[in-house]
Amino acid sequence: MWIDTHCHLDAPEFGPDHAGAIEARARATALGVGRCVIPAVEQANFDTVRALAHRLGDAYALGIHPLYVPRASDDDLAALDAQLSAHRDDPRLVAVGEIGLDFFVPELCELAMRERQLAVYRAQLRLARQHRLPVILHVRRSADALLKALRELPVCGGIAHAFSGSEQQARAFIDLGFKLGFGGAMTFEPARRLRELARTLPLQALVLETDAPDIPPQWLYTTAAERAAGRAQGVNTPAELPRIGAVLAELRGLSQEAVQEATTENALAALPRLRSLLEAWP
Repeated sequence: MWIDTHCHLDAPEFGPDHAGAIEARARATALGVGRCVIPAVEQANFDTVRALAHRLGDAYALGIHPLYVPRASDDDLAALDAQLSAHRDDPRLVAVGEIGLDFFVPELCELAMRERQLAVYRAQLRLARQHRLPVILHVRRSADALLKALRELPVCGGIAHAFSGSEQQARAFIDLGFKLGFGGAMTFEPARRLRELARTLPLQALVLETDAPDIPPQWLYTTAAERAAGRAQGVNTPAELPRIGAVLAELRGLSQEAVQEATTENALAALPRLRSLLEAWP
């Protein structure tokens, strides 16, 4: 099977009643996507991602995303701690995430907000340590700061989601026990540095993801001019994962089966609780 290690099936693009997510998930299952990981982004969707993961037979993570830090309070961190405790025996709860740092959005780069982001990130690393869970990291122009905190507050591994840093940063994450998430961005031929990393980094360090409905692969993407001309952009879903995997296989000169097997095993290594969810897979 394939494992989509990062998809936001609770997003508004899939409809308020999640009908779109259910339909997209069924298509993905038919294509061999056995499990998906649905990360939370703020306290307000903790219950939603948990319920959706149970409904779809998937996994979930709980955390506060850096884009939501401006409206997060210390009470939200306390709520996260309480949720992690309350659901510690839920095999579908596989990580603390999506957490991290975002130094791309201008408002988040102001000094006070950078410091607040870092404080919330470090607090969530402490919770991951306390609850003995891996983490799913948001890494956007922030790899060095993330790594510095991880060295000071080491956790039991996890995934650097949508990795786009340097080879040195990639190997630093790997040395700390992390896997690197590759998805739609890798499918664009102009993304030469990213594709070279996908080709040359150790295969045992890579996992696959869609980040659905975000980061559409090349075959779904339309330019602003094309959208202005009336061409709709395709909706990214977990059903795109096998084709993304095929791109990785081509880059590495491997069979799709070999990439499927390796990236699935890597996902299980990064998020060990996933393994217990595979028993029901045909």
